[in-house]
Amino acid sequence: MIEECCRKLVVVAEESHFTRAAKRMHVAQSGLSAAIRSLERELGAPLFVRSTRQVELTPAGRALLVEARRALSATDAARDAVAAVQGLVRGSLAIGSLQCLHVVHLPAVLATFHAAHPGVEITLRQGGSNELSEQVRAKRLDLAFVSLPMRSTDSVIVRPLQGEPLVLACGPDHPLARRSEVALDDLAGEPFVDFLPDWGSRDAVDRVFDDRRIAFEVNDVHSLLDLVAYGLGVALVPQSFSVKTDKVRFIGLAGLPPRWETVVVTARTPSAAAIALLDAIAAASQMAT
Repeated sequence: MIEECCRKLVVVAEESHFTRAAKRMHVAQSGLSAAIRSLERELGAPLFVRSTRQVELTPAGRALLVEARRALSATDAARDAVAAVQGLVRGSLAIGSLQCLHVVHLPAVLATFHAAHPGVEITLRQGGSNELSEQVRAKRLDLAFVSLPMRSTDSVIVRPLQGEPLVLACGPDHPLARRSEVALDDLAGEPFVDFLPDWGSRDAVDRVFDDRRIAFEVNDVHSLLDLVAYGLGVALVPQSFSVKTDKVRFIGLAGLPPRWETVVVTARTPSAAAIALLDAIAAASQMAT
């Protein structure tokens, strides 16, 4: 099937590795390799240069990759058109999300969506805001829940969801722990615990400090809060993190504190499945208010 061949070619090209591509597609590596070899025989040209560590596209492979992506995009658009006419949503829905998504109770929304559209295969991956936005831009994700600021909003639609202030998180024995409010200047010289640079909250904090010492960089919320709880550093985090632990003191920032803005990013022409999920999110938000 042409679509299947195109999809296999695209995944191998993106992963640059047959084993990783096979794992991503949930197929046997031997079958995937055989399919690519069969395609090469049919076209009469090698598509990949193979080595023990990775595979790279040949000039013929690069040319075919452009057309394969175009064919897959057209196929997806055709499916969406049929689904829209039939009033049904079928196919697949690939979602990206921040690790802590306070504004949307995603498991509940996805359960409701799945009950309404059981024919849709749902996949979910977590990551940083810029990484997930790039995945939407590359059409590997249908939509993603991320935070501002983003490096680029080209080729995507950004829909605001909710914003909240950042607050200081510190250990219970920290000198600032008994304050009712803290100024940013009070944090001069403090060691910080923070997320990796791709995280939206990290970007928001970086914008308000000319210079600070980040002693610990982590990629999950619980590690950050544990390090803060043991007095190894302070952090500026979204206010909603305060419900996650009682071992950390959360203190408001004086003046106009930086904010954490959560948004949902889609392609400029969202798939029918993405539109249906956005409708489910809107319905859930109305029920919560």
